[in-house]
Order: sequence, then structure tokens, then C-alpha cells
Amino acid sequence: MTTYYSTLLIIFSIVAYIIVVDQNVAIAVTLVFKLVKSKCSHAYLYVWLHPKNPIFKYMLWRRSLKLAKELQKELINKK
Repeated sequence: MTTYYSTLLIIFSIVAYIIVVDQNVAIAVTLVFKLVKSKCSHAYLYVWLHPKNPIFKYMLWRRSLKLAKELQKELINKK
């Protein structure tokens, strides 16, 4: 494990040095992290909010059922 951590330290040190020396690399690294964050967010939303997802269907069904019950109660109370 010591060689693993040493290798990671060396790699991150080299990347940090390059970022400090060249501003364009710093901008590129920032943009890559933004791209990765955007792709992860897109994948999360696509998986959880896709209409064919059974979990999303169930959550939508439960929410609609609660709303229908509330509306029925309001309608009965108004009469």
C-alpha cells in the first residue's frame, strides 16, 4: 500500500505543478471537472426521472393518489 500512496502523491504533485505553472492547464482541469459534474447530474436525472423507471412510476402514482384523496375530501366537505 505504501507504493500505491507514493505513486498517487507523485502523480498529483506533478499535476499540481503543471497547474501552477500553466494557467491554461488550470482552466482545462476546471472545465473537465465541470463536464464530469454535468454528465453525472444528467445520468442521475435520466435514471431517476425516466418514465419507464418503475421506482419513478411508483413515486408518481403515490403522489397522484395522495392528491386525488385530498381533492375528494375537499369536494365532499364543500357539499
